[in-house]
Amino acid sequence: MDESLRKVACEGNVCDLYRSIQEDGNVLKRIDELQFIDTPLHIAADAGCIDFAMEVTSLKPSFTRKLNQQGLSPIHLALEKEHKELVLNLMEYDKDLVRVKAKKDHRYQ
Repeated sequence: MDESLRKVACEGNVCDLYRSIQEDGNVLKRIDELQFIDTPLHIAADAGCIDFAMEVTSLKPSFTRKLNQQGLSPIHLALEKEHKELVLNLMEYDKDLVRVKAKKDHRYQ
């Protein structure tokens, strides 16, 4: 993922997310094609950017179950950082996200 999109996700800037999509309509699709990656949803979950995270979730639901290079999904990152409201929003979106397995040695197993 390019650094400008990473920054947009970290800051939680939904307007700039759509600007990135306008510049490249396949930007999220290309990220989704990679097996293990920090998606914009992972970055937003780690930063606690609820509005941005939920916008990305609606645009690319597959990101909610994707594991990053450390074997963690967005909900695991949100739990780790104690972003409770974001965890609840993600669970409201899909209650089965709590069943997404993290890497074996992760403390949520």
